[in-house]
Order: sequence, then structure tokens, then C-alpha cells
Amino acid sequence: MDPGMNQLLKWSIENSETTRDDPTASTDPKAKRSYGPGLSQEAIKSLMGGPSDAELMKLSMAAIKSPDVSLDNKLVAFDNFEQLIEIVDNANNLESLALWTPLVAELSNAEAEIRRMAAWCVGTAVQNNIKSQERALAVNALPVLVQLAMEDPNDQVRRKAIYALSSEIRNYPPALQVMVQQLPMELRPGDAVNAGDMDDVDKLMDVIKQASGKTETQAP
Repeated sequence: MDPGMNQLLKWSIENSETTRDDPTASTDPKAKRSYGPGLSQEAIKSLMGGPSDAELMKLSMAAIKSPDVSLDNKLVAFDNFEQLIEIVDNANNLESLALWTPLVAELSNAEAEIRRMAAWCVGTAVQNNIKSQERALAVNALPVLVQLAMEDPNDQVRRKAIYALSSEIRNYPPALQVMVQQLPMELRPGDAVNAGDMDDVDKLMDVIKQASGKTETQAP
């Protein structure tokens, strides 16, 4: 990785933590920010050169995957990643950047907080986005999400998995069909569900939420 970009990522993580912990820190996006003494000329050059969202997405995923990055910093990187893919064009670029497979792999991470963030990111990427819905289906995210929604011992993981499933199946019948096939027999609807009918989808998701809520919550 470019040394300047590497330091920029480290600086971003450290300053995200500082802002989060400082109640006096400004949240105004127009407020002037001090880059501080911690950035080298190479990092400033990377920053002022405007690393693209695609580069930032790859850097975030690299941090998430790195064994040398702490869990807290991985979560900061995941939070940055989630904010980036709120933009539809960035979500659609997950395929060209080869980030779908590593993202879905994190749904099976041993750390509950990582599983939660991965499910959250999938839900964000596919929301009202047919291209991303197609990719999530293609990389087999649904079976893992259904398993998380029904069986994960962590309540927050189950909630984010349900959010991701709900976003994935709306207005996308192929995903709805696969999800229903993955559900326990007792939860499968007796009548056909119309993916384009939000009331139909909401009723099905309510059934899943109720069943998911019966899973015993344990410490992550």
C-alpha cells in the first residue's frame, strides 16, 4: 500500500476515535478541520489529492481484513465503509472492486460486532438498488443472512441480518424466493408473497422478527 495512503488510513481512524470521544468536536461538515502534526507530507498529498471513494473503500476493507488491525479500528473502518456505500454509485462499484466476496465473508466472522457491521453494510448496499440486490444474491449472501437472523446468539447481529434480508427481497422476486427456501418450514408462508407488495413483505418479515426474537441472547 502507498505509504501516504497507509498513514492517511491510520490518521482517519485515530481522528474518528477522537471526534467520537470528544463531545465538543464539531459535527458541521463545513467546519474547518485541522489536520494536525500527525500527517506526513505524503499523507497530506494523498489527502489533498482527493483519494477516490473507490480507494477509500479498498483501504477500509484492507483494514477490516488485516490481522494487524485491532478490533476497534476494524469497526471504525467498517463504519467508514458503510457510510461510503450509502452512495448508490459506490454500492454499485462493490462488484468492480471485487469487494462483495470479502464483505459477505465477514458475515461469518467470529466477532459479533464484525458480523453485525457486515450485515449492516449488505443491507445498506442493497437498499433500493437492484444491481446490488443481484450481486448479493449471486455471491450467496442470503443463506448466511437467514442463518444469522434465526440462529446468531447476538441480538444486534440478528437485527442487522433481518434488516439486510428485508432490503434484499423488496421488489426483487428472485431473492425473495431464495430467502423463503432457506427459512425453517414452519416459517414459510402458505400463500405466495409478492415482492412488490410492501404489506406482503412486511408481514413476512414480522414473522421472521418474532421467530428471531425467541433466540436466546448471549454475550458476544
